Amino acid sequence: MSYELQALIGPAELVAVAAAEVPAARPRPLAQGLALIPATPEFLAAFRGGEGAPPAPGTPSAPAAPRAVGTVPFDWFPDGLERRLAAWSKAAPIACVEADYFGGTGTQRAAVWADGRLDLGPITSDEFEPFPPEGSPISRALRRLGAQVGEGGGARDEFDAVGLGAHRATASWVPGS
Repeated sequence: MSYELQALIGPAELVAVAAAEVPAARPRPLAQGLALIPATPEFLAAFRGGEGAPPAPGTPSAPAAPRAVGTVPFDWFPDGLERRLAAWSKAAPIACVEADYFGGTGTQRAAVWADGRLDLGPITSDEFEPFPPEGSPISRALRRLGAQVGEGGGARDEFDAVGLGAHRATASWVPGS
């Protein structure tokens, strides 16, 4: 069985602001006051111009500015998105997460922006690499956003506690899919 996720996660109020700025965003609520924006091709295309906001209609896209090597470990991550995450994070922390599993093995990556800068990570867990005692990259990012494993709730970690197991693919998080 596979699991694949590429998304932004933050406080529901902040995610609503981000979604209002980017019409292609399709936010979904999570538990504990958090929300998720699936990183769909349509959402990511809004940032391919390199400036961090969708270009005005009829405006040619500027080439993306080069990013420092090793800043963010996501191949799918457009430069303009990093600038928007930094801007949005001035209001509250926001995370970028990725998971790709098949048959119980896979990878996780996470990074959190806060106060206008990359604050946590990037954290990576590669295939066959056990999670450290502080948890998986995504659980650590969720903890930075305030997620907690509740007592008696049956959740093993923050990933489960906020409900990220509800769908098994990024596209499944899009409302109406």
